[in-house]
Amino acid sequence: MSLTETSTGRPRRFSDTLERLGAHGGRKLFLGEIVAAFGERAFGAVMLLFAIVNLLPWPPGGTTLTGAPLLFLSAELAWGRDPLWLPKWLSQASVKRETFRTLSGRLMKIIRFSEALSRPRLYFLTGRLGQGLIGLACLMLSAILVLPVFGGNLIPAVAIGFFSLGIMQRDGLAVLLGWIMTGVTVAVLVLAWNLVVAGFTAGFDWIGRIF
Repeated sequence: MSLTETSTGRPRRFSDTLERLGAHGGRKLFLGEIVAAFGERAFGAVMLLFAIVNLLPWPPGGTTLTGAPLLFLSAELAWGRDPLWLPKWLSQASVKRETFRTLSGRLMKIIRFSEALSRPRLYFLTGRLGQGLIGLACLMLSAILVLPVFGGNLIPAVAIGFFSLGIMQRDGLAVLLGWIMTGVTVAVLVLAWNLVVAGFTAGFDWIGRIF
């Protein structure tokens, strides 16, 4: 019996797999081990893990490192690659297993709550075409994540989290929420850009009046 399945052959819950990964021996937990544990659900599961990591309050520039793997994963998803493939350097990326247990333990209530609400529905949103579009959206969101903007990780990470949950659970409603949060992200970017442009314009006008 693998980490991926229960004794009945059914897919093991995301939260249960996280607990088993944390409980295994070895001081370090490698990304390749996580991919193997989730099997065919690896795309959604690994992206969800990185989305959760990017929700943490990182200092400016912190999400440049934590968001970079999502660029690679999103590109694979948009390309339609199945199953998930990782280059050796990325599969060897690791975290202390004790740190993983601590972080996953703190988030377990939220994870289990999300699992209780999600279920397979609106299948067309998680089909091959749907996943390709999700991959493109996550590629854009990941590019925003790697920008060293304080607080700029929250909305894109939430959007990627919904998309990842939708892929993993085949839940089209979660995907719809991901698209809504993507729209919010774009709206915030447009607003921020307009404010920056307006600020520069006002500054140049003020300098022009002085000189």
